[in-house]
Amino acid sequence: MKTLKAGDKVPNFIATDQDGNTVTLSDYSGKKLVVFFYPAANTPTCTVEACNLRDNYKVLQDEGYEILGVSKDTQRKQKNFKEKFKFPYPLLADTDKEVINAFGVWGPKKFMGRIFDGIHRITFVINEKGIVTRVIDKVKSKEHASQILN
Repeated sequence: MKTLKAGDKVPNFIATDQDGNTVTLSDYSGKKLVVFFYPAANTPTCTVEACNLRDNYKVLQDEGYEILGVSKDTQRKQKNFKEKFKFPYPLLADTDKEVINAFGVWGPKKFMGRIFDGIHRITFVINEKGIVTRVIDKVKSKEHASQILN
């Protein structure tokens, strides 16, 4: 797994959000961006993580951050997840793993003694020029916003 690191330029990507809109990295040019990757919509830890960002969205925006959530769920699953929990930010339905692979967050995981490939729960903080300034690879779902802000 070759994950982007602090100092790396994020490659431009094209993906579809929960409503079928096309989203690219260049849409966020000149803005600070938080891109958080989560394994699956509507699962307990992913829900806590995404809701923590929702609950702190105003504070994050006040600090100049835009937010994008990404998983390989379908557009329909992402839409249901967003509507159910009223997320104010887009969720990318990266079914072809273009964004996931661009950031290097797909790889071997271990769960209950089983090894399989999947999305690693990692968050990237990106500056106005598209450069990764920070990688949070030990995401604490209940404290995610404060991890980003500190």
